[in-house]
Amino acid sequence: MKSLLRRSDVRLLLAGQTLSMFGDWMMIIVLGIWTKVLTGSNGAAGLVFFAFALTGLVSPLGGLVVDRLPKRRLMVVTHLALAGIMCLLLLVHDRSDVWLIYVVTLLYGLGGDFFASARGAMLKAMLPDELLGEANGALQSLREGMRLVAPLAGAAIFAVSGGATVALVDAATFVLSAAALLALRFAEPLAAVKEQHFLREVTAGVVHIWRDPILRPLTVGVCGTMLVIGFSETLLFAITAALGRPASFIAVFGTMQGIGSIVGGVTAARLMRRIGELRVAAVGIAVFAVGDGLWLIPSLPVVFVAMAVAGLGIVWAVVAIGTAYQRRSAQTMQGRVSAAANMLFSVPQTLSIAAGAALISIVDYRVEIVTMLVGTALCAAYLLTRRIEEPAVDEQDVALAA
Repeated sequence: MKSLLRRSDVRLLLAGQTLSMFGDWMMIIVLGIWTKVLTGSNGAAGLVFFAFALTGLVSPLGGLVVDRLPKRRLMVVTHLALAGIMCLLLLVHDRSDVWLIYVVTLLYGLGGDFFASARGAMLKAMLPDELLGEANGALQSLREGMRLVAPLAGAAIFAVSGGATVALVDAATFVLSAAALLALRFAEPLAAVKEQHFLREVTAGVVHIWRDPILRPLTVGVCGTMLVIGFSETLLFAITAALGRPASFIAVFGTMQGIGSIVGGVTAARLMRRIGELRVAAVGIAVFAVGDGLWLIPSLPVVFVAMAVAGLGIVWAVVAIGTAYQRRSAQTMQGRVSAAANMLFSVPQTLSIAAGAALISIVDYRVEIVTMLVGTALCAAYLLTRRIEEPAVDEQDVALAA
């Protein structure tokens, strides 16, 4: 980590990302709380996260854009556009305006997908492969570390001044992030060459993932996890209600998850050097499953521990997944591979969030917790039993990237 932080370009990137991540965690949690307050419905609040995940379905098109355009310029324009989009929330006043929250959430998710793919490609161009794990770990530590303060700050601002004020603060963080990116010294990598076969270009990321002997099982295991993990978006509101706390208390749960996540981000790179990305992802999902199981115990201290454990596990998995995709993909395919993975994960996650929002009013919330526990445990077992193969140089992948 020390060698990574000696680089001024990395420090500036992390500073800008810290600001935007702070705004993200404030706004995302407030969008759910705001919807819950306006509608009184856990399901309606859960649908906010459904809308946020839904944008992943069009990720492959965004990935192609990322591979063809300058990465920094795309990131700057995206964050400035998101700053303007946040201002639309100033028009939300009562229950009849909830549709606008969903629209903003959709645009928020779409912009975030573009930005994340471009940032991954930027890191690949900025850093040698041996520092990618450290960089991804640092970003996740910062992102999850913001849970220690941002959700609480967002909930507090919402309680005192309302959602419009939170939206303005979030817009300001996007503008400051864009300024940091403009000041960053960065040599743009070569862009992907335009081909005559559009469908081939768009699907190149999926093809690459399928052919790689590490990325294929990793993607299958994570997709299975996403098929049940989306239940948690609505479950948090139900668990909060079961403990006799208001909806805004989920911000405290986010803080507890952030504590575990910081530990996960700091230790992920070291763990990957020892057992590899595939095994770290498997262990992370298993640890997350343990956290899920602890949600069944209706005790506030136990749920706090559960959130921290879940945070540790999910960050190990996220860092391992992101690093594997970066390391095992050509520079000119970074956007498409990242976008393909996002789409493949978003489909089951979106279905899971929708199912969770629907089931929460039909079955006891503990049934969903057990389902999520069993599903994540099975996916962890699948990944732990995969044989690790090191592929030879894949000339076809190189050709796709050219």
